[in-house]
Amino acid sequence: MAYVILQPCMEEKSGDCVEVCPVDCIEEGPDQFYIDPEICIDCGACVTACPVDAIVEEYEMTPEDEPFLAKAEKFYGIK
Repeated sequence: MAYVILQPCMEEKSGDCVEVCPVDCIEEGPDQFYIDPEICIDCGACVTACPVDAIVEEYEMTPEDEPFLAKAEKFYGIK
């Protein structure tokens, strides 16, 4: 999983990331958006489009961000 959407998305949930994704790999969940790691091409368009800086690369995550990775994996049936 290259990119993960974090807590600020739950508060804003603007959807700007969905509009700019060239491969339509971002889906709306009940509480936030999620990036499908099997479709994502790591272009980074979503990162610059997000108005609340909620999207980070997995290697940039802090320990506090780990639950969001787990949520994304569960959303897509990974692990």
